[in-house]
Amino acid sequence: MADITDIKTILYTEKSLNLQEQGVVVIQTSPKMTKTGLKAVLKEYFGVTPKSINSLRMDGKVKRFRGRLGQRNDYKKFYVKLPEGVSLENTEA
Repeated sequence: MADITDIKTILYTEKSLNLQEQGVVVIQTSPKMTKTGLKAVLKEYFGVTPKSINSLRMDGKVKRFRGRLGQRNDYKKFYVKLPEGVSLENTEA
């Protein structure tokens, strides 16, 4: 079962800010989160039922640190389309 602790952050990038004008919020979560799990979390904690959810899995970048290879954590990114006039910022959790 998905939990609110699986949500890492709401992304605020140039692309995501442009999408927010269209009612789409970009959420970064742990790789085990599913669309139905995210929908349940949004409904339970924010009282919002999304219109649609699109997801993609992002692999962590391979980075070098002091000559050794390392890898950042994998994550999932969700594009959540909210109903008109609703945003996650103005809801009370």
